[in-house]
Amino acid sequence: MIITQEQVLAALRNVEDPDLKKDLVTLNMIKDLKIEENQVNFTLELTTPACPMKDMLKNACVNAIKHFVSQEAEIGIDISSRVTKPMDSSQLNAIRNIILVSSGKGGVGKSTVASNLAVALGAGGAKVGLIDADIYGPSVPTMFGLVDAKPGAKETEGGKTLILPIEKYGIKLLSLGFFADPDQPVPWRGPMASNAVKQLFNDADWGELDYLIVDLPPGTGDIHITITQGFPIAGAVIVTTPQQVALADTRKGLAMFKMPAINIPVLGVIENMAYFTPEELPDNKYYIFGRDGGKELAKSFDVPFLGEIPLVQSITEGGDSGVPVAMESAGTLAASFAAIAGKVAQQVAINNAQRAGNLSSVD
Repeated sequence: MIITQEQVLAALRNVEDPDLKKDLVTLNMIKDLKIEENQVNFTLELTTPACPMKDMLKNACVNAIKHFVSQEAEIGIDISSRVTKPMDSSQLNAIRNIILVSSGKGGVGKSTVASNLAVALGAGGAKVGLIDADIYGPSVPTMFGLVDAKPGAKETEGGKTLILPIEKYGIKLLSLGFFADPDQPVPWRGPMASNAVKQLFNDADWGELDYLIVDLPPGTGDIHITITQGFPIAGAVIVTTPQQVALADTRKGLAMFKMPAINIPVLGVIENMAYFTPEELPDNKYYIFGRDGGKELAKSFDVPFLGEIPLVQSITEGGDSGVPVAMESAGTLAASFAAIAGKVAQQVAINNAQRAGNLSSVD
């Protein structure tokens, strides 16, 4: 039997991306299709290297060709990715998606989540940067073991001087903590703090990035307004603990993104310190801050629940030593952050498709 391109593409029209609700051929995700006798080879181009369904889609393609074309077909599929971007992101063109990590309350582990999310996205193959926009309590220098580091600078052909982000673990990093004495407070009024944060975006040589993670300060202040109204934001991730006193403030922080004047897509909620698990008793869970508060928050605002992070000693040790736990090659914590990173990338792709008119609604 002679296999034709028309037959293969017709078969692949039966494989639907479960997020975008359209078939892979219509979405232009089938690339470099080549056929020699019964050998079929092509590249499946996903919307993110962190796609949590890459294996499922690959298997579905194989099954479709076997079922609709020929059981004798020998199929080779390479996986690649082309990260999408919001339609209105003309500013900072080399950065495809800016993702805000926010909480209404301090002390919920927002910076820990932001750092590990960035590392997990990078480990999945994406080009990632991280801005520490928490002016008054920058944590990224400590969490990446860069307390004494100082960024370099370069001059452009037009005579403008750009800051060179520091790179570690494959992540490009900038923090106001790199420019200030760690023992000195930063007594800046709102406009001065906002202008400093703008410089981290506009006056830095970020190069090409799939995702720029922004660790916001707690609350809903000047810096939040400056970033959400001044830059094309792909979406916001909300971090909370299950404790009611944290949820009360986080609820306000989440609601801020839904205000008409801001209108930033909420990619979902992450529940940090969801439960305590002793290292010597990994199957035991103690819900010392309450239970399912993050899930209920996500449900009440009709946004995705992205996952739980337990209260485990190694997360604290990783942050203090400058080696985020998402760097581990194995282990449940690294797997948890990898799964959350995949869900975040998934939601970004869905929102970008909706903005582009390729997806009208999500079931």
